[in-house]
Amino acid sequence: MARTQETRSDAELIAASLADPNVFRDFYDRYAERLYSFFLRRTGSSDAAVDLTAETFAQAWRGRRSFRDRAGGSAGPWLFTIARRLLIRSVARRRLELKMVERLQVELSARNGERVSPEPSWLDGIDDDIQAALDQLPRDQRQAVELRVLEELSYSTIAERLGCTTTAVRIRVSRGLATVRSRMEGSQG
Repeated sequence: MARTQETRSDAELIAASLADPNVFRDFYDRYAERLYSFFLRRTGSSDAAVDLTAETFAQAWRGRRSFRDRAGGSAGPWLFTIARRLLIRSVARRRLELKMVERLQVELSARNGERVSPEPSWLDGIDDDIQAALDQLPRDQRQAVELRVLEELSYSTIAERLGCTTTAVRIRVSRGLATVRSRMEGSQG
């Protein structure tokens, strides 16, 4: 019996999208609203949030062949890492653009129309938000998440380090990531 979109993990959807590109839509549907909300809280602009959400999924689409399941089937950490990096790059590009305009003593063209320009304030507290979400986890979950996601250790290596079973590690990582994701999606920027 084939698994439905609701029962397939993110990792399964991404892998299946390599053979059937239409499956990526299921992954998109799963995360689009949460990603949009993340960007909207950071930017305060619906237009910017839509653009950044679209670009994040475009980058995820292009990078799906290199996706590695490091979070027990969840691609949320991977996708939100892409989003965070995109946000940082867009602010950095805007800073560079403004610096060059200032040096050249020219005015910005109206080519952007009413579009919202990336602002450094979009990044205010993003690393603190992530750290705060990690710090609020129970110690066993925080350790498991840090070892799995940040240090990219295997579940068996983590189990050895923490003196527990690989099943326990998988549960800790899964619960920890779900909690971090929930707190990040609900954090106010």
